[in-house]
Amino acid sequence: MLFFCFIKDLFLKQSINDIIFLIMDCMTKSSGKARFHLPGLFEFFELYKVFVPQFYEHPQWFYPWCDIGSLYGAPADCLWGGGRVGYGKNGIEREVLDFFKDYGISLRLTFSNSMLKTEHLTDKKCNDLCSMFCNENNGIIIHSDLLMDYIKNKFPDFYFVSSTTKVLTDTADLNRELSRKEFRYVVPDFRLNRNFVFLDSLEPFKKKKVEFLCNECCWEKCARRKSCYENVSARVLELDVPEWECGAPHKSQGYRFSSAMRNQFYIGPEHIVSEYMPRGFSDFKIEGRSLGSALVLEMIMHYMVRPECQIELRENIYLDNSLDLF
Repeated sequence: MLFFCFIKDLFLKQSINDIIFLIMDCMTKSSGKARFHLPGLFEFFELYKVFVPQFYEHPQWFYPWCDIGSLYGAPADCLWGGGRVGYGKNGIEREVLDFFKDYGISLRLTFSNSMLKTEHLTDKKCNDLCSMFCNENNGIIIHSDLLMDYIKNKFPDFYFVSSTTKVLTDTADLNRELSRKEFRYVVPDFRLNRNFVFLDSLEPFKKKKVEFLCNECCWEKCARRKSCYENVSARVLELDVPEWECGAPHKSQGYRFSSAMRNQFYIGPEHIVSEYMPRGFSDFKIEGRSLGSALVLEMIMHYMVRPECQIELRENIYLDNSLDLF
């Protein structure tokens, strides 16, 4: 009887999300952690130089069920890059590598260009980047099998992540991709996020390979998503292609996290702890390499930081980094 009184009192005083997080806190030791893969390894390096130490120095601010799985990105004008055009900073590669070496965080190079040909494989900048970052803890987010075969032979210590730019919307295609031994992780199209009939049918080892894209803002009914990524890849290679004309009804707004949260395929922290982790899924990708650092910080806090502690984290980051919003 005392237990039911406790539950009743809990429901009266707490929101449903608070209750989910409280229950998950109790389950953390037995159910493992959710690993977040964060955007902007090079693009937001100044932010991460302040944020990452906070994560380890103030663990009480963060949900105990979450961890940093990796940071991903690419320097500007990276020929093998794709998904986004030229946002990362140049000339900071060694600084990035030196900063993160003591944290043990996996660093991923985003090489998701889908239009590569054999002549592009000798690009000096990309090869030098691979030489610098190649170790068993770091990975490559990749689209092209041609490039993957090249990197496997020349830089064998990397692990590989199948890029969401493949736009795997068919469950049979995703199942085949998950069966490929060369991929440690596979990022399906966000429109498969809620297909629990299929997701529940996956073998445990395949569930461990699925990396969900949580906060996609793309129009749910877009039938040209793959062509959009191909257009970006062609522009990175400086091919003669027109600027992409997005057909989304909300295209004039650009990316808005508030819109992503209204997307039926959005995955929030409450979904992670109540629906995905109990099913055996552990990896979640946050997009945002082309956004501003202030919004990226807000998204990371939404997923990883206890609401009552967010102001303390903001204070430390804003004061230490003199981060001006306007």
